[in-house]
Amino acid sequence: MKDGKCLIIAEAGVNHNGNLDTAFKLCDAAKEAGADVVKFQTWKTEDIITNNVAQASYQKENVGKEETQFEMLKKLELSSQDFIKIKEYCDCIGIMFASTADEAKSLDFLISIGIPFIKVGSGDIGNISYLRYIGSKAMPIILSTGMSSIADIDISIRALQEGGADNITLLHCTTSYPCNYENVNLNAMCTIRDAFKLPVGYSDHTLGNIVAIGAVAMGAKVIEKHFTLDKNMYGPDHKASSNPDEFRSLVKAIRNIEMAMGNGEKVPTSDEKEISKVVLKRIVAKKNIKEGTIISEEDICVKRNDVGMMADKWDIVVGSRAGKDYKVDEGIIL
Repeated sequence: MKDGKCLIIAEAGVNHNGNLDTAFKLCDAAKEAGADVVKFQTWKTEDIITNNVAQASYQKENVGKEETQFEMLKKLELSSQDFIKIKEYCDCIGIMFASTADEAKSLDFLISIGIPFIKVGSGDIGNISYLRYIGSKAMPIILSTGMSSIADIDISIRALQEGGADNITLLHCTTSYPCNYENVNLNAMCTIRDAFKLPVGYSDHTLGNIVAIGAVAMGAKVIEKHFTLDKNMYGPDHKASSNPDEFRSLVKAIRNIEMAMGNGEKVPTSDEKEISKVVLKRIVAKKNIKEGTIISEEDICVKRNDVGMMADKWDIVVGSRAGKDYKVDEGIIL
């Protein structure tokens, strides 16, 4: 998505723990790690969740205390002024700012301060009215597809398009924190791409970098991975996030695999052409050959040599007339 390269999103999410200074540090660390985008999550708790919804199992385990989702999210909520400051800070240090809006008011606010695309979280798959509203904004959209089937994705894409969206990227995702390898199903990313003929990427919740790197090799145009300053910090997402060193390694690996993918044209490289001069087999004299001799298969053989016809010219050499005397192992030249 960026100059033909994979767009790498450092998903800071709620790993600021509701603290603006920590959010600034996440921006710095994401920039230093080489991410293209640092992304947060923007919401008004009262507008997205009822009071008594229990935490998800991973949230209970990672937070280590019993409280409702409302109570947890309220403590993690940043204000509009906070996000204005974060956006200004990102502009200052030279990294794209983005955030997932969980409801329309937050979306309008984010658009007003400037975001490069609208990121739709997996929790809004099938949220038809909101998806239509998102589509009406005429912006690039990245839609995560955790907890969904092909039919669910189809409904969501149609809703976005009914609103007017015409630039949609789909992220394969398994909503599990962390996600075990056996639940990744990376081939589903290709299934999504083939089903909807849209660009795809991968939102990674696994530990380590191997799956995200594999996704890029399989055609991911966007990689999103949770990002934290310290996995041991208090909060629901830190344990399943990459720390700055891990994220830096991920970025380097993705850029290397992109270089390794090449353009798909199968031709020798300049290095191979040079090496081939002394490595590829050539036709040489098997015995001394007198000038004017009609060369037979018994007169020649194939060996590594830096002079002589290449081995694929065998049928041309056999039956030709020797234009000079050849000694044993001398390359045959017509």
